[in-house]
Amino acid sequence: MSKAIALFSGGLDSTLAILAVLKQEVEVVAVQFITGFEHDNHSNIFRKKEFSSLAEQFGFTLKLDYLGNRFIDIIMNPKHGYGKNMNPCIDCRILMLRQAKDLMSEMGATFIVTGEVLGQRPMSQRKEILYHIDKKAGLSGYVLRPLSAKLLNITFPEEQGLINREKLYDFRGRPRKPQIALAEELGLKYYPAPAGGCLLTDPIFSYKIVDLLKYNPSPTIRDFELLKVGRHFRISSSAKIIVGRNKIENEIIESLMIEGDSLLKAEGFGSPSTLLTGEINDNNLKISASLCARYSDAKNMPEVAVSIFKNGIKYEMIVKPADRDTLENYRIK
Repeated sequence: MSKAIALFSGGLDSTLAILAVLKQEVEVVAVQFITGFEHDNHSNIFRKKEFSSLAEQFGFTLKLDYLGNRFIDIIMNPKHGYGKNMNPCIDCRILMLRQAKDLMSEMGATFIVTGEVLGQRPMSQRKEILYHIDKKAGLSGYVLRPLSAKLLNITFPEEQGLINREKLYDFRGRPRKPQIALAEELGLKYYPAPAGGCLLTDPIFSYKIVDLLKYNPSPTIRDFELLKVGRHFRISSSAKIIVGRNKIENEIIESLMIEGDSLLKAEGFGSPSTLLTGEINDNNLKISASLCARYSDAKNMPEVAVSIFKNGIKYEMIVKPADRDTLENYRIK
């Protein structure tokens, strides 16, 4: 029995691609690449149980691969540029295929499977772009796209008789009816919703990335993790404030605090966890405290005592809650 490595997003298309290959008696190892920039990333990672049930039901192996700094590198320097926002779609796909190629050698697989549909995405799913991506990944002829295979060049597994081309499909564009009909045909009654897209396609999130790269030429994973939570305010070229919006975000912000940061809270009231990163001075602390007060339950009070925590030391600052002009002046947008 031949073996394939499948790129698995958790959505309908990648699931159908896997089932189409399994139907032809090919062993499949489905790899879910985690970029760290999936919408609702924290809950998506913990959907592994849901995906594992699907793998068990249909008989394929599931593997997770966190891309980490490998993905950060292409955000900062995408050789093929960005999409409409800060999404380096082509470079992202090349990276994933290169990682899949490494796994292919490691696990004794002979080809790659993806759920891509020709013309579904304008930037990365045009025919010439698909071939270009395969070439750059060193996989020309080795990437099988079962849902659109009949519209694309014949691949190595088809030439070698590992896959019967006549049993593949000719889906094109954005309509979902063909996929839904195929799901019913293949016995896929309940399938996971897709991961929800990529944060890098979101305009507001992209503004935050542009700001980060403008003022920090060497960001860390922690810097990018902070972008996913809270309200962000740029108060100088060397200082930024993040204000939590709910309990979960407050906990994440506090967990990402490092030595040199200052954490602020309006204790005794419902208060956001407010993080000041970068340059710490009295003026920056005063602005941070006023923003913390503004988003606390004490926002209508004339003055608020805000607690400041830094390097194990706690002290207080009395401030007026920030006014609307202050918010708009510093908000990253």
